[in-house]
Amino acid sequence: MRHRKKGRKLSRTSEHRRALLRGLVSSLFLYESIRTTDAKAKEARSLAERLITYAKIGGLAKRRLAARHVQNKSILKKLFEDIAPRFENRQGGYTRIIKLGTRKGDNSQMSLLELVVKKEREEKKKEKKGKGEKKEKKKEEKKGKEEKKKKKERKKEKKKKK
Repeated sequence: MRHRKKGRKLSRTSEHRRALLRGLVSSLFLYESIRTTDAKAKEARSLAERLITYAKIGGLAKRRLAARHVQNKSILKKLFEDIAPRFENRQGGYTRIIKLGTRKGDNSQMSLLELVVKKEREEKKKEKKGKGEKKEKKKEEKKGKEEKKKKKERKKEKKKKK
């Protein structure tokens, strides 16, 4: 019986499995979405959600617990200062798994593991606002150029009259 035996072995030794999950989670926090197999995605999801919860709580002890798994300091900093604040009002469910179908070589089920709230969306919204502002600036510049042309024409007409 398999009572209280949580997790998948992923056909790896415990050290290899730990290294694999660390790499997957670090890549998830760095790129905010990764493409992997279903089983790996499900395992990485549980670790990622735990680490995001640590980051939301904050403090030195939780940072050290997270540093066990995310050993790159810049990614750890991003987790605590950038990713965790996005999930401030969310009680769990920080990641989503989207089924992508099968891989061509070995027909294994592939998935996309991603953070629910991406920074790119926020940046795109800002860019859209920025594009509107750029259009307005261009219109203002065109109006300014047209007014200058009109002034020059008026000056020429006045000189001709004199």
